[in-house]
Amino acid sequence: RLQKLKEMFISKFGSAPKFYVRAPGRVNLIGEHIDYCGYAVLPMAIEQDILIAAEPVKTQVVQLANTNSSYLDFTSSVTNIQIDKTKPQWHNYFLCGLKGIQEHFGLNDPTGMNCLLDGTIPPSSGLSSSSALVCCAGLVTLRANGKTLSKVELAEICTKSERYIGTEGGGMDQSISFLAEEGTAKLIEFSPLRATDVRLPSGAAFVIANSCVEMNKAATSHYNIRVMECRLATKLLSKLKGLDWKKMLRLCDVQIKLGVSLEEMLTIVEEVLHPEPYSTEEICKCLGISLEELRSQILSQNTQDVSTFKLYQRAKHVYSEAARVLEFKKICDDAPANAIQLLGELMNQSYISCREMYECSCPELDRLVDICLQFGAVGSRLTGAGWGGCTVSMVPTDKLDTFLKNVKKAYYQTDVQRVALENNSLFATKPGRGALVFVEA
Repeated sequence: RLQKLKEMFISKFGSAPKFYVRAPGRVNLIGEHIDYCGYAVLPMAIEQDILIAAEPVKTQVVQLANTNSSYLDFTSSVTNIQIDKTKPQWHNYFLCGLKGIQEHFGLNDPTGMNCLLDGTIPPSSGLSSSSALVCCAGLVTLRANGKTLSKVELAEICTKSERYIGTEGGGMDQSISFLAEEGTAKLIEFSPLRATDVRLPSGAAFVIANSCVEMNKAATSHYNIRVMECRLATKLLSKLKGLDWKKMLRLCDVQIKLGVSLEEMLTIVEEVLHPEPYSTEEICKCLGISLEELRSQILSQNTQDVSTFKLYQRAKHVYSEAARVLEFKKICDDAPANAIQLLGELMNQSYISCREMYECSCPELDRLVDICLQFGAVGSRLTGAGWGGCTVSMVPTDKLDTFLKNVKKAYYQTDVQRVALENNSLFATKPGRGALVFVEA
């Protein structure tokens, strides 16, 4: 693959690349939609990745090309970066990483670059292709400008810089992309960012299956509405429990301030929030603010015209999912005889909560999860933002071959469009290593 990339680079730019950077995609085993609420998540890097061949150049221009001809070439001045939030095109994610590093170091005279990108992560599949591209671009820019940072610093900068495209993400994808190590999943905790090894049980494989429904977080408001619902639930819970709600931003802040367990937080949600959706009027009345203040001080740009928010359901999902993550790690650490069964049950509970409480599934994902469970998975759930993308299933290794055959037949071979995509859509994966730079010897 490297040799092929090098040859394409030479034919495109007329010279050889000086270095290569790779950043992996990831699969989140458990802990969906809780990183932006401040809670720990449990992902692993996958073998699929974004690979960029790069060469620093004397002109202050970045030229981007892609081995996939459906992604058009792009050229930009490195001193005046414009990121179009209305069009989440591939080059805008590269520009996020570029801009993040430039701003961090206050580079007045940044290096131009020629870059050729090759990706094996299926796009808009919930396996974090966009964040892997932001991380890859950040690392390319760092190297081209002769700067160094720790992996933790890189993850934090890339998390912030992906927001230039309008996605209010929480940092899981960028963190695992840099901090992953081969052979182990990671418990990723935030503020401060840290990663702890989680040894997965032997005897089970993790299988990724793509629903073939594309979901681009930056192209729709589903994702950012959920982020806002969690923020509003934080404000209302704080207000109703007598805390200073203006200072509270994330659901974990409420738990920390009240000094209670996740189980107790679930009880509090049931006591103080109602299951019916909250109108903006009711939220304003409860907080004692005007609609204008709600829009300018709390809501994000692309959620200004939403009129109702489900706070009870979102908070219940977040607190229960945060507890499942800790339970998943504990089972992996303790390694009881029935670990695979127990982990599978947690994955299934996570999926039901994503579907019922967070409403981030879709009919195709529901169908795919059912098929996976029917053919021998002990646990199966959507992974990534949802509304399309992939499922991850835990399958006993002795059943793996028949599982793959049956899922192929039942889900992919019944649909013409899916048949075309099936080779890259269903695969077992092991925990892979994190982002790295390599130079030709």
